[in-house]
Amino acid sequence: MLRRLSADDARFKTVEFLPGLNLLVADTTSSSAETDSRNSAGKSSVIELVHFLLGAKSSKTPAGTNKALRPITFSLSLDWPGQDSPLEVRRRGDNPTVVSLSRDVTGVPADTLFTDGQDIELSVEQWNRVIERDLFGLEGDHSGVSGRTLLSFLVRRVSAHGFNEPTRTFSRQAAAEASSNLSYLLGLDWQLVSGYQELNARKATRDQLRKAVNDPVWGRIVGSTADLRGQITLAEAQVERLRAQVAAFQVVPEYERLKERADQVSRRIKQLAQDDVIDQHNLEELRGAVTETTDVEVSYLEPAYRELGVILNDQVRRRFEDVKAFHHSVVRNRRRFLEEEIQELTDRLAARRQERADLGEDQARLLRELADGGALEALTALQTALGREEAALGALRHRFDAAQALETSSRQITAKSVELQQAVDLDLRERRQQTDEAILLFSQYAQRLYGEGREAYLAIEAGRTSLSITPRIDADDSRGINNMVIFCFDLTLAVLAHRHERGPDFLIHDSHLYDGVDERQVARALALAAEVTEEEHMQYIVTLNTDTLSTAAQRGFNPEPHIRSPRLTDDEEGGLFGFRFKATGKA
Repeated sequence: MLRRLSADDARFKTVEFLPGLNLLVADTTSSSAETDSRNSAGKSSVIELVHFLLGAKSSKTPAGTNKALRPITFSLSLDWPGQDSPLEVRRRGDNPTVVSLSRDVTGVPADTLFTDGQDIELSVEQWNRVIERDLFGLEGDHSGVSGRTLLSFLVRRVSAHGFNEPTRTFSRQAAAEASSNLSYLLGLDWQLVSGYQELNARKATRDQLRKAVNDPVWGRIVGSTADLRGQITLAEAQVERLRAQVAAFQVVPEYERLKERADQVSRRIKQLAQDDVIDQHNLEELRGAVTETTDVEVSYLEPAYRELGVILNDQVRRRFEDVKAFHHSVVRNRRRFLEEEIQELTDRLAARRQERADLGEDQARLLRELADGGALEALTALQTALGREEAALGALRHRFDAAQALETSSRQITAKSVELQQAVDLDLRERRQQTDEAILLFSQYAQRLYGEGREAYLAIEAGRTSLSITPRIDADDSRGINNMVIFCFDLTLAVLAHRHERGPDFLIHDSHLYDGVDERQVARALALAAEVTEEEHMQYIVTLNTDTLSTAAQRGFNPEPHIRSPRLTDDEEGGLFGFRFKATGKA
């Protein structure tokens, strides 16, 4: 049970708590103006400070975020399991990672803790583990259940929208996370139920990967199994080809000299071919010239002159014969010269044919030697290429495995979901005693508020994505009814957890829970809380405005025995902290 909430600032109103029902009241004063509001009296701050001192993140509480509050050391005195006297817990906002305890209840080696005088200092993480162990009985690995989440069901926070619905402690809490923690408080197989969280995480990952596959850029990175299967086949063939080349490769001595000689032979063969083209062209022209080189026919000249009446004398005939003889001599000499040129070209062509044949044999030998092996540098380059292709093939295979897993994961998740749903359903049947106890207790509390004729129960069933726990009261869907559903549900959780040593002995509610609730139900709820906490040896702390409390009193509830000091007011110094400050964190 909680005993006292205090601070080292003299202005702070120390709050004392007792077993049973504790009413922390905010009142108006005779000087209160119409514009004054009891929302600034500090009722919700009591709950925020309890969370701060019980291991909440400082960034989510006013004590850790508000500049005016950070220098103040806040303290919470509470009963602790196995201890004869209350334990004092201290923490301040400007040193939020450290929690001080009035004595060592950690059970961890002393060299992992720090001492400050008589106090034991430990980290917030260590403190949360101690809370989980001692207040909730959580030992060892308990993935899926958190002490902070369990506390948030017993001490709901308005700042986290904890009063929006009964089965969530904040507005965007995953149903699977909430249900595994609720299962623990109700005595169900929370480890089995926590499987929904793992399943939903896998589904979320698969959905993200599916989006990536459909993305025009990321889709190329992931790929589809059909495309990757074809790419892998080609890559495997390339790797096998390179492996065969490396296996058959022989390092040839003087490889570079042989390669240079082969290049020279190749260049010489090309040059010979070019020379042959030129000489063959010249040969054809010379053969044509020989054909055209013949003696000129002149026997027709003398008859032609005779017909013209010109008689050639002997001297003319003699000179004509001389010219004719000279011409015959020139023709013979030209033919002999051309024939000699033709013979020379023919010989050169024949010599080149022989040289080409010899060079061809030499080239074939060199190419065979080069084909059988290569230089050491060539082998190294070939091995490097093989390594690169093998790495690329490995990457393709990993992508194929990922794509295949992605394409089959949907069926696997569906199958696992059905399997988990069946297992949880079987567990619910086997734990009929626990579910019946919770259902009957919730129904009993709801009927105390609305009458025995009102149908009220907990609907607990195995779903596809989480364990579904739905508290229901047969009534109109008003805000007041919904708030009383939360009241009955939380009271059920707190009582069951305490009875079976799965939770602490306190439950705390903010005045916001009673906003919009019919005055009759407010009176009955407070009376019920007082009765139940006395029977179960528990503690119920609730903050209320005096007008809500007065209407409950008019309906027969006597609040006086349960009102705890101090009574908070809405004036400058009457609030919990004793001074006003801006919510932005500036004093």
